[in-house]
Amino acid sequence: MEAYHGRNNDPEESTHLLSEQVAKEDVKKKLNGRKSKEATADVVASPEVCAGDGFGWIVNGLPLGHVVGEPMGRSQWNSFLFACCGRNDKFCSSDIEVCLLGSMVPCVLYGSNVERLESAPGTFTHHCLTYSGLYLVGNTLFGWNCLAPWFSHRNRVAVRRKFNLEGTFEALNRSCGCCGSCVENEVRREQCESAWDFATHFFCHICALCQEGRELRRRLPHPGLDSQPIPGSVDVTRLWVVDPNYMLLPLRTDSKV
Repeated sequence: MEAYHGRNNDPEESTHLLSEQVAKEDVKKKLNGRKSKEATADVVASPEVCAGDGFGWIVNGLPLGHVVGEPMGRSQWNSFLFACCGRNDKFCSSDIEVCLLGSMVPCVLYGSNVERLESAPGTFTHHCLTYSGLYLVGNTLFGWNCLAPWFSHRNRVAVRRKFNLEGTFEALNRSCGCCGSCVENEVRREQCESAWDFATHFFCHICALCQEGRELRRRLPHPGLDSQPIPGSVDVTRLWVVDPNYMLLPLRTDSKV
């Protein structure tokens, strides 16, 4: 015990241990400073990109998040491709309307989808007439609607890109992992997804139109509702306030509150 205490009280040995401890702390501080600088450089080099409705795509079909190096998750379609009657929610009546339009007058449904997606009143007539012409030519010459999908599948690609929706190959890779090579390469993945969108329109045309219609009606309001007043509606330009006596009084725009 005395030898142990004597060795601990040795000034030269304690000074040597203290110097080693200080040196280790200096090395740790330097390493932490380097890590913080590298983390700051990574944040500056890779700015945060928000997903959702504002998801942007560049000309060659690559997502904006892939360009800056920020991984972005995909959203799911609101309804399945073969869900003819949609979902039992507050849009159920609209889903039934979409199903009837797709079955009887697909030109009207396609024109409505494009008008809602582009948010520009007046595009309905152009796309509806173009689709109707291709529909009539295809049924007259070939006996079925085989020409309109060549024109309408681009709307499905636009819907998928606008809302960052999960494509078929990503869904297969997520469920069984059989399309990993296609999903990892962004350019190849987008080419495969676009080809699959065309195949979906070509072989399941009515179901594809209905799925896009259900998705757009849940995500985007119709542009015509915002631009045209509803007949018989109440003028909401006048504001009202409630006084302590529960009497409705008009609020003057020139008054000071």
